[in-house]
Amino acid sequence: MELRFYKLIVSVSILLLFAGCAGTQGENPTGAQGESSWEMSFSEAELPENPALPDILRPVASGLSVEETGTAVIDYSNTVDGYVMVRVKEETENRMKVQVKGPSTTYTYNISSGDWETFPLSDGNGAYQIALLENVEGSKYALVQSVAVDVELTDEFAPFLRPNQYVDYGDAEQTVKRAAQLSTGKTTELEKVQAVYEYVIHTLVYDTELAGSVQSGYLPDLDKVLEAKKGICFDYAALMTGMLRSQSVPCKLVVGYAGEAYHAWISVYTEKDGWIDNVIYFDGAAWKRMDPTFASSGKQSDEILDYIGDGKNYKEKYLY
Repeated sequence: MELRFYKLIVSVSILLLFAGCAGTQGENPTGAQGESSWEMSFSEAELPENPALPDILRPVASGLSVEETGTAVIDYSNTVDGYVMVRVKEETENRMKVQVKGPSTTYTYNISSGDWETFPLSDGNGAYQIALLENVEGSKYALVQSVAVDVELTDEFAPFLRPNQYVDYGDAEQTVKRAAQLSTGKTTELEKVQAVYEYVIHTLVYDTELAGSVQSGYLPDLDKVLEAKKGICFDYAALMTGMLRSQSVPCKLVVGYAGEAYHAWISVYTEKDGWIDNVIYFDGAAWKRMDPTFASSGKQSDEILDYIGDGKNYKEKYLY
């Protein structure tokens, strides 16, 4: 077995805080980072200019099964593929939310009027309640409409391959192209994870200005993150997840806690090992967890690696 880090990446832990990021245990792993240097077996200039682009599994509002009012429409035609879609038809000054209540977890999302939004059925098979809520006063919301559905997925990977509101790579052409470039010649899931991981950690720098001003409800624009080569922790997570999903690597964007801070990490699926949630790479003595945001801004210090290498510091809460 190869012991080199780049051959044995299995799952990638990514720091995420929706309103910026927080340090941990006296460290400041998410501070600004200087210009990254490539420590890779290839340079960006050597990537193929016109790679073969994959067919994207784009969500579709088929209109076969809908719950509709004058305000909005819930399309649940494609629950077998792991998603529902919601569109608010009428402009409103009130805040709107979509609630996806699965067999074990309830997810709540912001939504605006206009375009269709896609929401994953992350709990897998079982009974779901999809609801649209409207703010009426303070933190109080009233039910606008809802629908109950029994979900039986075509396969367990369905919610973790397609674009959704948090990982919206469907129209991110440059993100999909870069993932295809990085994956050219790669034949296994782990080789693709390795290539995308190395690219993200050596390309992106942490955007302290955005972290200081970002508002609740922020969603990454993957192509803008790719062009700017900087972002907050949510951007790191979403960009890497979108790249890997576009290459047919099932990924769970896992949101939870690292210590007392709100973070996220990614689990990947391999045919050999199934879902791999905690191990990242083998350093010759032990498997360790890797966090690209920690690793890039902390420059892979021993203190950072010790913290993120301890799986007990991570507690799963949501899957996207």
